[in-house]
Amino acid sequence: MLKPEDNERLTCVGPGTPMGEVFRRYWIPALLTEELPEPDCPPIRVRLLGENLVAFRDSNGKVGLLDRYCPHRRVELFWGRNEECGIRCVYHGWKFDVDGNCVDMPNEPSESNFKHKVKITSYPTFEAAGIIWTYMGPPDEMPSKPDYEWIRAPETHRHVSKTFEGCNWLQGLEGGIDTSHSSFAHNNNIADKNALRTRAPSPKLEVIKTDYGFNYAGIRNLGNDGNYVRAYQYIMPAQQMRGAMIKWKDGSREEFPSIAGHIWVPIDDESTWVWNFIYSADKLIPFTKEFVLEHETQFGRGPDDLLPGYRLKRNPSNDYLIDREVQRTRTFTGIEGINTQDYALQETAAPIIDRSKERLGTADAAIIAARHLLLEAIKDVEAGRKPRGVDPAAYRNVRGCDKILSLGVDWKEGMKEDMCGCY
Repeated sequence: MLKPEDNERLTCVGPGTPMGEVFRRYWIPALLTEELPEPDCPPIRVRLLGENLVAFRDSNGKVGLLDRYCPHRRVELFWGRNEECGIRCVYHGWKFDVDGNCVDMPNEPSESNFKHKVKITSYPTFEAAGIIWTYMGPPDEMPSKPDYEWIRAPETHRHVSKTFEGCNWLQGLEGGIDTSHSSFAHNNNIADKNALRTRAPSPKLEVIKTDYGFNYAGIRNLGNDGNYVRAYQYIMPAQQMRGAMIKWKDGSREEFPSIAGHIWVPIDDESTWVWNFIYSADKLIPFTKEFVLEHETQFGRGPDDLLPGYRLKRNPSNDYLIDREVQRTRTFTGIEGINTQDYALQETAAPIIDRSKERLGTADAAIIAARHLLLEAIKDVEAGRKPRGVDPAAYRNVRGCDKILSLGVDWKEGMKEDMCGCY
């Protein structure tokens, strides 16, 4: 269990909060590039870490991320005209560039220098892997841009998406690094007694702390068939990466070696953007459109599974369209979509779980380790130190992996090459 005061420190993310200040020491995903598709396209509202922002792409293609409210009379810049390298407030015509500088103030005398004294909060951005990233912390603490292997993978070998989750970010992260629940919540064929995670539902966990977070493995003993090892990476503050041996390749059902994962980015204390990525583990094997569609549908976020705003059709308002007959005869949950199953459990527990009432066991070793690292990061930031994982050199070549090893083979040696990047 977790002390109530520590739970609050880990879950609240607004400006000035302990965890909010930790998140503000990292580059985080803000938008998909597709949300601002071309220069001078309509601006869009953004909410991150409890802050209301507006994003626009200027005439030169550069993305601005600004305080949503005009500093004149505090009306929304969402209504603004995106024109000639700036967003112009439609109330009195004040115009701001991507750096937050006021470049025009037409309702003031032409000889006035007032506009040079006005600046709006702006956050730096850059684009990579189909994502617009931002840094919301102190300028003198800005780290190097992220360099995850999945960012470096070519577009033909990578797919990225995002979905809305209506609960605190830590619930999503802790679900993502919890390996034993896959034997239950994601058991989509309860009749298959030979499935690896069904044969061994209680994995032995080993956690190794690193400069970027930790590497850990869930080891499932399959008897004479060896050990099924699912090795994860946890990259601070909110990324999970795992192996994904998916049975799909070029239209046939064959093993397709991939690496997948998520980043949980807080919208505010009670809602989260879940960023989903998958990339090919082999430089010689690009993704097909059919594979990407199959994968996204399997996880519950295919084209037919989404509402506007990247929200799931299966959601609390309709009990995730649970099918009790399917639950009785075929799957543990009766809910379609692997990640939708996670959302059903995480969104309906409470917007912010009371962790003082939990009772954790040995299967929760990774969750306990993550909490320790996050509390450590809070102390580091409060003391003026850099938290783990801000240096891209620490994590740029790590990846997750699923593999069956012979009994007696140490997973750290047996999977060493598989967990080193190739891009």
